[in-house]
Amino acid sequence: MVSQLLSEQLKESANQVNALLNKIVGVELEPSFLYQASRHLIDAGGKRARPFLTLKSCELVGGSLEDALPVAAAIELLHTFTLIHDDIMDSDLKRRGIPSVHVKWGVPLAITVGDLLFAKVYESVLQYTKSNQLEPVKILEAIDLITQTTITICEGQALDVMFENMKAISEDEYLKMIGKKTASLLKTSAQAGAIVGGGSESQIKSIGDFAFYTGLAFQIVDDILGLTADEKDLGKPVGSDIREGKRTLIIIHALKNSNNDQKNQILATLGNSDASSKKIKATIEAIKRTRSIEYSMNKARSLSIKAKKRLSTFPDSQVKDLLLEFNDYLVKRKR
Repeated sequence: MVSQLLSEQLKESANQVNALLNKIVGVELEPSFLYQASRHLIDAGGKRARPFLTLKSCELVGGSLEDALPVAAAIELLHTFTLIHDDIMDSDLKRRGIPSVHVKWGVPLAITVGDLLFAKVYESVLQYTKSNQLEPVKILEAIDLITQTTITICEGQALDVMFENMKAISEDEYLKMIGKKTASLLKTSAQAGAIVGGGSESQIKSIGDFAFYTGLAFQIVDDILGLTADEKDLGKPVGSDIREGKRTLIIIHALKNSNNDQKNQILATLGNSDASSKKIKATIEAIKRTRSIEYSMNKARSLSIKAKKRLSTFPDSQVKDLLLEFNDYLVKRKR
């Protein structure tokens, strides 16, 4: 259960970021259909987890939230860009409970929308920090970090796609992939906030490590929810990862620890885009019998503990407590 304070802080930071996003990707901009499509996922909601990390990491090192806000918005724009292109590559029909951008506007415009949002990442940092009198070196450090992370995300996405066509993937290979594709952006979200907040090198590293291990746990839980959550809460079809042939930690463990019948059941639907809902349900039941979901959840919990230890060097404060609770929120969530 999320505390009232964390709930209020999440809402407040989301409102602050949304207000800036409304300027950067404004409805009054032309051509209107391009910006309407660009706002599609932004307006659909989302946790705004990454901008929250940026703002609170800045606050943790004693920085000004005003300085961190343009970077927080940039992080959300980068995240949205990756979601749009990811949905195209995975042929996902829904995101956040609504039609994916490429479903509503077509693939060519969806690609253009992603490209636009990626350019807006840099506009956010460069244009909206001018009035903050932030040191140019800090702006350059933040931009360099975002740039390198985008490269890392692309590497992770390439591994994810490649893994779909491989018969055997190790747990270490999976963790490397999600480290690049998912956890790297959470790490950058926190480090960018600490950079513009004037944090020391050791502080920037510690908060980055906290966010990275939190990100690994977050992705594992996301994979679990993809098989166990209510479809209305999930915002996309349950079992879509199975149809897409995703080699999640759950699948890796299940294939390694299943009997012949269970393995055959899993392999018959893994990567089969035409698999019926009935077959997907039967596959999920086979996976559950291997106890792979429990195994994966325990792995997420151990990574969560590892993440929290990285904040031990910071003095006790309300912001530190919020970040620790935020870690729990991401790992214990039900959707």
